[in-house]
Amino acid sequence: PKCICHRTGGVLLQHLKEHQLHCEINPGDNVFYFTTCGWMMWNWLVSSLASRASIVLFDGFPLYKKNDLLIKIANQENITLFGISAKYIDTLRKLNLSFISKYKLKNLKTICSTGSPLSEDNFKYIYKKIKKNIHLASISGGTDIVSCFVLGNIYSAVISGQIQNSGLGMNVDVFNEKGRSIRNQKGELVCKSAFPSMPIKFWNDKNNSKYKNAYFKKFKGVWHHGDYAERKSSNGYIIYGRSDATLNPSGVRLGTSEIYSVVEKFKEIKESIVVGQSWDNDIRIILFVVVNNPSQFHQNLIERIKKRIRFEASPRHVPSKIIKITDIPRTKNGKIVELAVKNVIEGNKIKNIQALANPEILKEFKNLEELKTK
Repeated sequence: PKCICHRTGGVLLQHLKEHQLHCEINPGDNVFYFTTCGWMMWNWLVSSLASRASIVLFDGFPLYKKNDLLIKIANQENITLFGISAKYIDTLRKLNLSFISKYKLKNLKTICSTGSPLSEDNFKYIYKKIKKNIHLASISGGTDIVSCFVLGNIYSAVISGQIQNSGLGMNVDVFNEKGRSIRNQKGELVCKSAFPSMPIKFWNDKNNSKYKNAYFKKFKGVWHHGDYAERKSSNGYIIYGRSDATLNPSGVRLGTSEIYSVVEKFKEIKESIVVGQSWDNDIRIILFVVVNNPSQFHQNLIERIKKRIRFEASPRHVPSKIIKITDIPRTKNGKIVELAVKNVIEGNKIKNIQALANPEILKEFKNLEELKTK
């Protein structure tokens, strides 16, 4: 665990830039972001006040009693920027909900999505079922910097499945393993220059050794963020997930999001988590699924999932095993934790278990018979 000491002025400056120049937050606007107080998006939301905008707060389950709860709030409170997680959008899409005729959302200019990659299907869902004339900004950064590396651009086209641009003043790039800049290939997200919201230090970190090891060990003098990403010819970005959660069957790196984007299309599947398991001097892909109805999990569904992944992703992406579980471990901010599952199934120690909202579910992944056979 990293006890990060953040700076104040640098973070505020970064937020003002992101709010006013990237998200078009103006005085008198009403900003909503679905976030807990423990997530960095809370800080991002509160600093909207510095742009003389009002903020609307919500605490609780976003689908409590009504599937349109947050959309209704956005309509009633004249929200101009509506911030949610990619998982929330995916849930609405799977429920096949349409709000475009029920709610006009006449003041809404921007929808921001973060927390995990926003799939092409969910881009299309927003424009088809929520609002047509909207700036949809998928954004990505981290708690480490309390801000974004890549986010929206009000002057460029929105391309389905991509994050539009790097942040202004952020020297963002994607490197291969040799530290060379690459385009239209998957690699490591990096930032090549200093920026205002870098942490000051880690608490009780003698000689800043943990700080340097966390961000500057892989590429000398370059911030290595630990995201597996791709920079397109359009200057847009695709984030495929965390580098430490990438899959390496036969030495080929694959992003977990490429599998999730296929699996989430199955109505039978509520949620899924995919990890790599060390097996026979290689890595094999294991897909765990939570089904809406236990009776829906059968061999026919398994075969259909594998066939769809083979067709829409590649033969290398096809899981060796698909296993039913009752829930998925996640952080208190709602992010799924692939690395914890990988450590459990391989008998390794779990790091930072106190950050999990439901650590007890990890017992379900221990000593599974299915993972002891070919």
